[in-house]
Amino acid sequence: MIALHLIGIGTGNPRHLTGEAVDALNAADLILVPRKENARDLADLRQTICAAVLTRDVPIASFAMPVRAGEGDYLQAVHDWHDAIATAWRTAIVRHLPGGGKVALLVWGDPSLYDSSLRIAARFAGAGVRVVPGITSIQALTAAHAIPLNPLAGPVTITTGRLLRAHGWPNGADSLVVMLDAGGAFEALDPQGVTIWWGAYLGMPEQALAHGPLAEAGPKILATRAALRARHGWIMDVYLLRKDPR
Repeated sequence: MIALHLIGIGTGNPRHLTGEAVDALNAADLILVPRKENARDLADLRQTICAAVLTRDVPIASFAMPVRAGEGDYLQAVHDWHDAIATAWRTAIVRHLPGGGKVALLVWGDPSLYDSSLRIAARFAGAGVRVVPGITSIQALTAAHAIPLNPLAGPVTITTGRLLRAHGWPNGADSLVVMLDAGGAFEALDPQGVTIWWGAYLGMPEQALAHGPLAEAGPKILATRAALRARHGWIMDVYLLRKDPR
């Protein structure tokens, strides 16, 4: 019997873990860590988090993270990618925990928000799944800028860079949180009357922030983002867009 524990770890700072997350990691029989060829720092950060919070010797195993196809139908590519990740999980579990037990996976941010882990876990028929929530990049962004997420008595729309670039600003929305942007989706918008709050590597020593009218801040963010990606080999960022009150 396999029990999959999906543990939200925030945005890379070991202090972002909740007490519940620390307990779950220490109760695990195996911790799985993905390794991406072009983002090895992410695996190293997970190892650093484990070293900081583990109080017992829990085996840690890594697996090569499959790469999603960049061409063809997007949703089909994602489904195929999830199948490949599930196979990688299963192979690692059989190799390192053949008798079954509790398997912990450290999920960047929160497992419930724009993350694939729950959908991948659903491919394990009969496995128990437990979710330990974590700090999201949205919380880290608003805290870093010391701003409220929503306007007074107003809603917030959460979307992706791909959707923003393809469809523009959603109708009826005044505030947008944009996640999973491969870079510069806000360029597809009319910047007039829009303010942006942007953050990368939130909660980490490399944290970078920018804020201002989109027309002025947008080009600076793109240049900063490109420089940071070149320096570190990877980048995780998120931003809030808000239309100025009419």
